[in-house]
Amino acid sequence: MSNYKLLQEDCLKLISASQFLKAESIDLTFLDPPFNQDKEYASWNDNLPAHEYWQMMEQVCKCVHEITSDGGAIYFMQREKNTEFVLQCLRKSGWILQNLIIWKKKTSAVPCSNKFGKHYQIIAFATKGTTPRVFNRLRISPPLPTNYKYERENGVYLTDVWDDIRELTAGYFAGDEAIRKENGERFHKQQSPIALLLRIILSSTKIGDTVLDPFAGTGTTLVVAEQIGRKSIGIEIDSENVKCIKNRLKSISKSDSILRFYKDYIYTENLKEIWDIDFAPAISKKEEALTLFGE
Repeated sequence: MSNYKLLQEDCLKLISASQFLKAESIDLTFLDPPFNQDKEYASWNDNLPAHEYWQMMEQVCKCVHEITSDGGAIYFMQREKNTEFVLQCLRKSGWILQNLIIWKKKTSAVPCSNKFGKHYQIIAFATKGTTPRVFNRLRISPPLPTNYKYERENGVYLTDVWDDIRELTAGYFAGDEAIRKENGERFHKQQSPIALLLRIILSSTKIGDTVLDPFAGTGTTLVVAEQIGRKSIGIEIDSENVKCIKNRLKSISKSDSILRFYKDYIYTENLKEIWDIDFAPAISKKEEALTLFGE
């Protein structure tokens, strides 16, 4: 039985008016809206006047805040140049900032002629109230810096700089995870990586919690939540994106499987409590063993 609900609608209209959503208790929201960069979207104007765009974002943050459980979290992702506006939106709508996460995306920096090249996006992590309802202190084991002499025994706690998750860039580095059309072109150039949503959901939810994605896009939030025992609600205005999400959820592909990331978090003290591998997609026992524990 699936744990997700997928709704095709304008998210602001739905969140502000729907009795269905108001009856839900949202524990975590991943907010990754179009960045208003004049990109081509079939069902969205990505070139709004700046004041109109940020008024809308503030209203989305306010409506999400109203339906979020006490201590529930929001992760608001945006361009680094818009950090000031993101923080204003959250503050004005009642959220309390916990961290400003720097996602350094393991890709080449975007060169600039009159300022430093751009190499990251920001993710503002905030909560409804001063204390998070859930916060799981994840431990990872990144590669040792060149001047380190000894291997770590049990990893390190995750910080607010995430430099170990690659963006699904165009070309070779997008890999098998990137959804493609029949002609090989990317279906959605802003597809979020599985590893990013897994980290967010693991950090700020427990099994059985409800995750909301108001701009669901290709559905990565729902794909991860479905495999890790969380309920999810996705809102997406584009009918083609909705079809894509349904296809991804109908049968979890190997490239969408979260099992390959289990080893990244094995030093997390409560990992078995927050990640029940029984929720993972059905794969062979041999493949599961190799994925979780190596050869």
